[in-house]
Amino acid sequence: MLRPHRGVVKGPAAGTPTPATLLCCRIVSGWVPALALLSALILAIATILIRQGLRDHGPYTGYWVNLVVGTVGLWLLVAVTGGPGPLSAAGVGYFVLAGLIGTVAGRLLRFFAIDAVGASITAALGNLSPLVSAGLAILLLGERVTLPLVAGTLVIVAGTTLLSVGGRRVGVRPARLVLPLMSAVCLGVVAVIRKTALADIGPVVGFAVNVTTALVAFSAFLLASGQCRAMVCRGRSLILFIAAGVAENLGVLLIVVALSIGTVSVVAPLANVSPIFVVGLSLIFLRGIEILNGRIVLGTGLTVLGAVLITALR
Repeated sequence: MLRPHRGVVKGPAAGTPTPATLLCCRIVSGWVPALALLSALILAIATILIRQGLRDHGPYTGYWVNLVVGTVGLWLLVAVTGGPGPLSAAGVGYFVLAGLIGTVAGRLLRFFAIDAVGASITAALGNLSPLVSAGLAILLLGERVTLPLVAGTLVIVAGTTLLSVGGRRVGVRPARLVLPLMSAVCLGVVAVIRKTALADIGPVVGFAVNVTTALVAFSAFLLASGQCRAMVCRGRSLILFIAAGVAENLGVLLIVVALSIGTVSVVAPLANVSPIFVVGLSLIFLRGIEILNGRIVLGTGLTVLGAVLITALR
């Protein structure tokens, strides 16, 4: 009978990552900022489409169409990717909560903010959400505080401040800034809730639960308040709201996927550089509707600098 060889075992010791494993981890880590920045671009496109659609219909209508598109699209994606698979009650519960805080409160406030103060300023003030996300991630999830992360987040906030001051010069009343600020807080909180939920449920089915919760809750609100007419939309605005719904939900899905492989304190700030793209797209598609000035442009530049600090020096 052959006896097992008791000499020194060749190869990596137990628990030691192999070079291939380290390479895969590096590749996956590199995808995190790319996914977050791509989501920022797609969400900027959604913001422009929403702004155009709101010229003929109110925020309730645009938001409801957005949720319908997201719910249908996400469950189709769940079906073609193998079904929901095993579900965790905790994971589903967290995504239901995320649907109420982030998608009902945060996204609906964003629609009202775009209608009240414009696309550029709404996107800019949304950059306060990384500060909320990073703070909660450090307190609740045990993520590390690094100097580039702190510096980048503070620079993004400084850029946001300049953008809001620039907005006052173009006729935006300060009281209306409460809408995008409240939206930013909700979206900052929900990034941490989604990150927690992803320990128990996949990103696609989780986000499908998230958006479905929002659709059910908001539809119930419209029916109970006698505002069923908000669920009717036709013509040019319907096309714009459908396109915005595809872009909005795809952008947020990319954030959820990035959160499943990265940290909140890196994903959240990068996903909120959309003002860079919104300003550029506004110059092309919102000429005569959105007014830009030097403070808005400078604030956007600071937002870019904050993103560079977080990605290049982390």
